[in-house]
Amino acid sequence: MTRTQEWRLRLGLTEDDGTTRAEAVLDTSSGPVTGHGVARCNPQDVDVPVIGDDLAAGRAMKDIAAQLMKAADKEMETVGGKPVTGAVAPPYAWPDATA
Repeated sequence: MTRTQEWRLRLGLTEDDGTTRAEAVLDTSSGPVTGHGVARCNPQDVDVPVIGDDLAAGRAMKDIAAQLMKAADKEMETVGGKPVTGAVAPPYAWPDATA
């Protein structure tokens, strides 16, 4: 079965007095997922706004990624996925994926 979807991401950045804030909204087929990120410039550092943009945006998208992984973990658990042990293993996986 072939399945195609397109999810859109909107990312807003605001900078005020050395602090950059990002809000990312991912429109998924299940509804929107919102992530937030903040970056602060050390007062002793040179203020380079693009660095704050990159950090805040990356942190907002990392927040979204964590929410998606948590949702997937719950969904896999409800359909028979089992917790996986190990140093870098995901929290849940199909039984044959760990063999």
